[in-house]
Amino acid sequence: MARAISNRNLYDARFEVAEFTGKWLESFGKPELRGSWLIYADSGAGKTHFALELIKYLSKFVDKVAYDTLEQGYCSSFQTAWKDANMAEIGSKVVVLNKEPIEELRERLGKRKSPDVIVIDSISALVGFTRPAFTKLINDFPNKLFIFIAHEKNGLPDSSIGLQIRKMSDVKVYIRKFIAYVTTRFRGENGEGGSDFIVWEEGARKANPERTF
Repeated sequence: MARAISNRNLYDARFEVAEFTGKWLESFGKPELRGSWLIYADSGAGKTHFALELIKYLSKFVDKVAYDTLEQGYCSSFQTAWKDANMAEIGSKVVVLNKEPIEELRERLGKRKSPDVIVIDSISALVGFTRPAFTKLINDFPNKLFIFIAHEKNGLPDSSIGLQIRKMSDVKVYIRKFIAYVTTRFRGENGEGGSDFIVWEEGARKANPERTF
């Protein structure tokens, strides 16, 4: 049986958080970079571009990030998205995994100097991925951050495992018409966190004429 945590111990505990600033702080607060986050959206809403911008920013706080392109694979369309996000800026801090299944990803993460943040794009391409498999992945690698991408239906992830991951994730990002609506369990010192994040301003202005930017 694990040792119970006392009231005093919980109050006095110090956790390592990422010192986000600017628009990232306003939307995400100051998060711990471990556990799971979820990004979900309909096709064409900007979720891949947002995920790339996110890991580019996260690379400021960790040694290495990885993008497992399970759905698109190593192809020209993914290359275009990669270039649009100007991922060359972070050089060797990022690696692309070409349709790497969870079993091989687990083997990779067990090695020294493995990625600290992993994007899995997308849940739809994870054949046979279940809630127990998700829980085991998170528990076996407690110091890694897994960012799952899912397709959306009626404002929610379009699969049962996507819904489960949404419930268990510390950060949920729903993207619609190039605006990311962020729900976060983390807050900054002044209550920052939870503000909408504009994925692509020009597209968002055209798609949301009723909104003031």
